[in-house]
Amino acid sequence: MSEEPGKLESLMSHLRQERDELKLKVHLAEMEAKEEYDRLSGKLDELTVQYNPVKNAVADSAENVIAALSLAAGEMKNGFQKIRKAITEK
Repeated sequence: MSEEPGKLESLMSHLRQERDELKLKVHLAEMEAKEEYDRLSGKLDELTVQYNPVKNAVADSAENVIAALSLAAGEMKNGFQKIRKAITEK
């Protein structure tokens, strides 16, 4: 029975260490998610600037631009989903 307090103290110490490690990992994940969000947000702003003049265009060349914008929008959509997944997995 005298070993129990030592085991409990060891367990408590391990739990505190694990908590501290997880806190750091969560903080780093939040920073990475924010950086990715900022990058994607800037790309969305650029995409919006490019999209507005094209949205009313009818010329054949606009189809290529729209295809390129669609690819960029898909990339951003996937990026936003990754951020959402990273945030909800915490």
